[in-house]
Amino acid sequence: QAAAPTTVGKRACLWLQNFVMDLSRLEFEQSELRFHGVKGATGTQDTYVKLFDGDKRKVEELDRRVGKKMGFSSSYLVTGQTYPRKVDTRIITLLAGIGESASKMGNDLRILQALHEVEEPREDSQVGSSAMPYKQNPMRSERMVALSRFVINLVGNCFETASNQWFERTLDDSANRRLVIPQAFLVTDGVLNLAINIASGLKVRESVIAQHLDQEIPFLQTEEILMAAVRAGGDRQVLHERIRKHAEEVIHQIREKGGNNDLLARIRKDAAFSGVLPKLMIRSKPEQLVGMAPEQVGRFIRTVVEPIRRKYGRSKRIQGTVRV
Repeated sequence: QAAAPTTVGKRACLWLQNFVMDLSRLEFEQSELRFHGVKGATGTQDTYVKLFDGDKRKVEELDRRVGKKMGFSSSYLVTGQTYPRKVDTRIITLLAGIGESASKMGNDLRILQALHEVEEPREDSQVGSSAMPYKQNPMRSERMVALSRFVINLVGNCFETASNQWFERTLDDSANRRLVIPQAFLVTDGVLNLAINIASGLKVRESVIAQHLDQEIPFLQTEEILMAAVRAGGDRQVLHERIRKHAEEVIHQIREKGGNNDLLARIRKDAAFSGVLPKLMIRSKPEQLVGMAPEQVGRFIRTVVEPIRRKYGRSKRIQGTVRV
């Protein structure tokens, strides 16, 4: 159901904001990663204490040096035989969050493409359906949603593995993790590849958007008319009911008889709205109904997106390649 118009830029920023939140989480998890360290079979370092003839400072120094050699600034102070499997859960949850963002974007795009308002890139030879030659399905978005769902559903697996550890370690985690962790990273890479490809070639059909807005604009203006009528001294509940009745009749006229949207004309004739300025009863231009969406987009790009682009400048060279 149409609610209130927004801009294409605002819609894109809503998608992007989700990915920005994922990036923030990624940076946090990277900063929190630690090395298991040289801790021995059950994490007590007893073997190394004996190897160094009881010199525990050497045991600690060995732990520090090996961690540094492996690229870590710190190690876990206490571990069992393995690093905490909760770490796996946190990382896979992060990847699932990326899938969540990509899936949201992909599902919105599938709806928009069904409305012919926005279209993902398409190859000249791409076939949308083996039975219906005219179809141009949003194959990239569909694939992105499907792969994202796979990663999202790996999270429960990680929770079970981490919660079923027995003391130092239970060996049932080994085969499981060899599947889950590589698949999560590889599939997420595929999801992001699709997201880059889609975003790079998105087509916006402004004429179709204009047609849809033209049909819905009278409905979308009613909020402003209602507020103006209340300011003029009307009862909000009564006025709301009057507009609802008029709207119901118009919807019936459009859907059952193929008629035009004459909602504003009906409201103009209704004495309950006599105190509303005439200019509010004339069909508005869509850009007059989007509020501060353009300003929100500009501020978001300046304050959030541009600093990220400067920080990760090399990533601008990455291109998404898709085979169809």
